[in-house]
Amino acid sequence: MVSGRAKTDNNQQLIYVIQKHEASHLHYDLRLELDGILKSWALPKPPPLRAGEKRLAIEVEDHPLGYEKFEGIIPAGQYGAGRVEIWDKGYYQPVVRTDDKLEILISGEKLKGIYSLIRFQGKNQEDKKLWLFFKNKDQKKVC
Repeated sequence: MVSGRAKTDNNQQLIYVIQKHEASHLHYDLRLELDGILKSWALPKPPPLRAGEKRLAIEVEDHPLGYEKFEGIIPAGQYGAGRVEIWDKGYYQPVVRTDDKLEILISGEKLKGIYSLIRFQGKNQEDKKLWLFFKNKDQKKVC
């Protein structure tokens, strides 16, 4: 990821999708369009719908644009074999983007609002693939 603060462009709508993946273990794949690809994280538990719910997100291999539309069966013997269905889809806008934090405004069918992905600070390369995914508390307008 690129370091620095992202400019929020109200016209910038990037692809957001969560695919429910019934592979060897049921999990959810969060995919976000970034830099011409789909950055991907595996969530071992269902995505958080409310503030206060936190989920482990494990960074996995990038996928090509177009994969956000995939639903079907990955045949036995292939990597990720099992049923894949779209659990949620829509668009997002970046709010903050650094190497260790991604704050986004999601406009999905199920997830709506500002969500954060925060990288765990680990000692080895495997730890750097671990992120925390959560819905931010609603911001109250102060007059």
